[in-house]
Amino acid sequence: MRRFTAILIGIIMSISAIGCGRNADNKEPMAQLQSSEEKVAWKADSGYISESEKVTDGAVSGEANTEFSLSVPTYVTRIDGMWFIVDCYHDQIIYNEDMTAPINEWKVLTKAAKQPHTMAGDGSVIMVDDTENNRVLVFENRDGAYVNTQLFNNIGKRPHYTVYDEEDKAFYVWSSTTGEMYIFRHEEGSTDMYLTEVRKAGGGETSPLDGTYIRSFYLNGDEIYFVSGIGADGKPSGILICDKNTLEIKEKIEVPDQMAGMVALYRDGGYFYITVSTDISGNQDAATMIRTRNLKRLMSGDYEEIYSTYFVGGGTPYNVTQVDGTYYLTEHRVPGHSVWSYRIENDEITDVQAVY
Repeated sequence: MRRFTAILIGIIMSISAIGCGRNADNKEPMAQLQSSEEKVAWKADSGYISESEKVTDGAVSGEANTEFSLSVPTYVTRIDGMWFIVDCYHDQIIYNEDMTAPINEWKVLTKAAKQPHTMAGDGSVIMVDDTENNRVLVFENRDGAYVNTQLFNNIGKRPHYTVYDEEDKAFYVWSSTTGEMYIFRHEEGSTDMYLTEVRKAGGGETSPLDGTYIRSFYLNGDEIYFVSGIGADGKPSGILICDKNTLEIKEKIEVPDQMAGMVALYRDGGYFYITVSTDISGNQDAATMIRTRNLKRLMSGDYEEIYSTYFVGGGTPYNVTQVDGTYYLTEHRVPGHSVWSYRIENDEITDVQAVY
């Protein structure tokens, strides 16, 4: 009887522990039952490295753009129904509801950044990498105008590429010459930003990419592809495939010297598309855009050069973004063709247009 009673009490205690959200030995809280796709919203109580510096006198956007052309545009995107162009060498970002409006009809988001490169938004805030000032700026929409409300200083060296990851509800900002990824988040219902993590490519205390100029990365499921750069040893770093959460290197793909200095990489259909800025010597005469079905075949020459075929050629193709099924390619060196648009349908490049 005593044994039966003990067993019965044990069953009751186990059921009670499960019902109140604790494990069987009643020591640690159990996670809520949820599917593997669901994620718990981030809270500041979870911990963070630093919170943003508040900008009390941030400039309000809306000033008319006084430039009549673009000077090294590096990024095109649309956020909250508004088009943005990062006009890098004019040290500004401009915006307009109409992508095809004359450049002098656009408005200025900010002139506070020194050679910004990219930006991203999540519907609550917009984050801009202020490349040459080694910081990031945060903007919010206040009564129809954008205001710089927050900033983070000392974000690596030359933060160069910013992406908002919907899955993680986080902004990923890449420090282009230190091999570090800075992760920023805010609580649901708040716009106060926090630096929550700094991950080093390679997954260790130091990054093997420290000192190598890596221009961008490509999020692909649970992996991050880093484009090739030129290392301190003068050799191509190759394309590195890393674990998204740890940045541990899973694979290194060798690349030819003529495409050592890559800019952007993405996949559409059966191809990987890559823009190249320089060869191993830093010469922009090697600039091009290629595609391949298998990255591992780059070394054997199994790729298709598409820049001169579809985009006239002669310039330096840079970043590529996609908005509602249309791609936007920025480039420099060739006046008059700074931004292109195109589509890819069944691996066919179509509707190529010089926007600016």
